[in-house]
Amino acid sequence: MLTLADIPDAVTPAKPRPHAVVIGSGFGGLAAAIRLGARGYRVTVLERLEQSGGRARVHRQDGFTFDAGPTIVTAPFLFEELWRLCGRRMADDVTLAPMLPFYRIRFDDGATFDYSGDPVAMRAEVAKFSPRDVAGYEAFMARSEAICRVGFEELGHVPFSSVTDMIRIMPSLLRLGGHRSVYDLVASHIRDERLRTVFSFHPLLIGGSPFRASAIYCLIAHLERRWGVHFAMGGTGRLVAGLCDLIRGQGGTLRCHADVARITVTAGRATGVTLADGEAIPADIVVSNADSAFTYGTLLGGSTRRWSANRLKRAHSSMGLFVWYFGTAKKFPDVAHHTILLGPRYRGLIDDIFSKKHLAKDFSLYLHRPTATDPLLAPPGHDAFYVLSPVPNLDGGQDWATLAEPYRRAIAQHLEATVMPGLSESLVTSRVTTPRDFADDFLSFRGSGFGLEPVLTQSAWFRPHNASENVRNLFLVGAGTHPGAGLPGVLSSARVLDSVVPDARVFA
Repeated sequence: MLTLADIPDAVTPAKPRPHAVVIGSGFGGLAAAIRLGARGYRVTVLERLEQSGGRARVHRQDGFTFDAGPTIVTAPFLFEELWRLCGRRMADDVTLAPMLPFYRIRFDDGATFDYSGDPVAMRAEVAKFSPRDVAGYEAFMARSEAICRVGFEELGHVPFSSVTDMIRIMPSLLRLGGHRSVYDLVASHIRDERLRTVFSFHPLLIGGSPFRASAIYCLIAHLERRWGVHFAMGGTGRLVAGLCDLIRGQGGTLRCHADVARITVTAGRATGVTLADGEAIPADIVVSNADSAFTYGTLLGGSTRRWSANRLKRAHSSMGLFVWYFGTAKKFPDVAHHTILLGPRYRGLIDDIFSKKHLAKDFSLYLHRPTATDPLLAPPGHDAFYVLSPVPNLDGGQDWATLAEPYRRAIAQHLEATVMPGLSESLVTSRVTTPRDFADDFLSFRGSGFGLEPVLTQSAWFRPHNASENVRNLFLVGAGTHPGAGLPGVLSSARVLDSVVPDARVFA
């Protein structure tokens, strides 16, 4: 008689792989899905919007292609690693073009500083403004390298699951100046006020005030020098599409228009999710790439202890963003790929945005001209742009339905008067995004552009943990968890999962 023991293993029904549900398809969620798929999980990514990418979605309008969010690719090895996990080469799917300069910084008086990773060129740029600060610049970059080695290379992908983890690294943080602000550390090396602005603005790229963000974020200066600043040909959306292809190649599933209403919890353990239409999706683990405040305040019903509704109300959120996407019927060849246009005030404007929550009449802007590198993002003879203005988050009480168009016109007038003469007569397409849109589209707490503000008391262990403290088998990735916002940050948050998510065989 044939028994089960006589049946070859090859014909024994295989047990389904353990199921991981990822909420949200921003870069953190997509990277997490790939890493989980490589570790044997069957992965389902749920996106409430009509396309994948989260803040990195793409707007296509009147023949123009606009990246909605991230435009600066640093630490490209974090992307390349995801392709390698799938046995593929990133270069076969995505071409990264190095930027030179990284940014052109224009002061209100018209003076410019070309910021790059070339040490010789940078010393010349510093000397152009203040010869006596060249040595201070060199000392600052040495400090940035030391901070980067610890804060990013050693700790960027390490979980901070207990307070002892924080205590263990505190001496290093203090030695590197983590208790000071970015601006304070820069100012300790550089005397010229304009150069202090040049080397302290980086926290704004991840939602922080240079006057409040921990000096640990000075690591960005060295990170950019070491790995460069790049642009994905075809736009950042090409990276999103490439990651989605990797997930499908692993056998994973991506679902758009899948609005998660709550994370189901049984006996203190995440057991799946329920969609807004009532569909229940069971899972062995749940990874949330949603805003961390939304995860704890809404998807878990505010029922957790450490990140209760009251705790979230006391938390400091990053600033809001006003973004104007526009296309022109002519080229503006004198505008660099990345331009930072500084207004007449620095500290005062930052204080208005972060502390007073006041919408000032002046502004500093980030102007992105992707067609400087990839002309195919616009019709022939045209240019594509977006211009971003840091503004107060929704705690400022601004009525963006009323303010958006006047604010856009003010920005357009400023651009026309400075670096884009003839702009108004060449406009052919336009759209705006405000903090209200961030709240509505991305369910961002207070409409903030980058989640929690990167201050020391909201960094590392003080930030929402990658492995939930209160709900087993629930994990967080993205800007709202450790290590923070920006492409290197959110991709590193997915790397942390390798340390905190159990192997798939645990569920076998």
